[in-house]
Amino acid sequence: MKNRFIVALIGILLVAAALIPNNVQASTGNESINEKLGLPIVVYGDALSEEQKSQVTELLEVGQHDEVDEFTVTGQDIANYIGGNPNSNMYSSVKILHKDNGEGLNIDIVSPDNITEVTKEMYSNALLTAGVENAEVFVASSVQVSGHSALTGIYKAYDAKGVTLDEDRMEVASEELDVATSIADEGVDEAEVSELLTEIKKAIAEQNPATKEEIEQIVEEQMNNLNIELSEEDRQRLIDLFEQMRDLNINFDNVKDQLDELTGGIQDVINDEGFWNKVSTAIQDFFKALADFFRSIFN
Repeated sequence: MKNRFIVALIGILLVAAALIPNNVQASTGNESINEKLGLPIVVYGDALSEEQKSQVTELLEVGQHDEVDEFTVTGQDIANYIGGNPNSNMYSSVKILHKDNGEGLNIDIVSPDNITEVTKEMYSNALLTAGVENAEVFVASSVQVSGHSALTGIYKAYDAKGVTLDEDRMEVASEELDVATSIADEGVDEAEVSELLTEIKKAIAEQNPATKEEIEQIVEEQMNNLNIELSEEDRQRLIDLFEQMRDLNINFDNVKDQLDELTGGIQDVINDEGFWNKVSTAIQDFFKALADFFRSIFN
């Protein structure tokens, strides 16, 4: 009987292993330093307690790196970079891995339950507006927060490493994040908000509007294309936001491939109605295989 139990246990492990995707690999511990791209950067929110900071360190897997450049983002930073409230409590934290030119921008929210308002697509859109194009960014918080302060942490990280981001673009990117979360708060699906922002940017890149009226027309067209209805106030905030971008001469042609990729990812989220059916089927298949295995042993 003991031998049967051991065989059964091995069988469970084999079945479970078969369900793990092939591209998932175990951590190999410390990673070597990339001398070309520099050390990973970690920016902690200054309102974190020591215990909370320790939790964030684990969430961001800081221990897998031999060395990191570590910084703290404060309320004064949010005032300096985007004109925010210097008394703000900063909790959301980030880890940044620089990538080669052309590798693109990837955002991973590693504590999604604690970042309550900002989605990774919203971060991507805002960072592309600010001029951040080639990096892997991990966002985490040990307490529930909106996620806005992570953007300031990213700005500080780049500044501290001698990479100058345009101040006006940073402020517009922050306003973009505020507009996106505000529209989502009014009941529009977050993925649809991100898709709307992305499609407007792509249209601006293609049409190169010269007047505010042309910006307004692009906003209206994209809202209609996506069947999104907004209040007059939110609609006007969108128009004003992209009018600011037009005044800054942000060239979205430079990041059009990333915008296309971002749109594709958002569409996958919106259109994948069968996702949970697939999950359910996988679970059912797992337990069926498990039951068949046990029957083969004990019969």
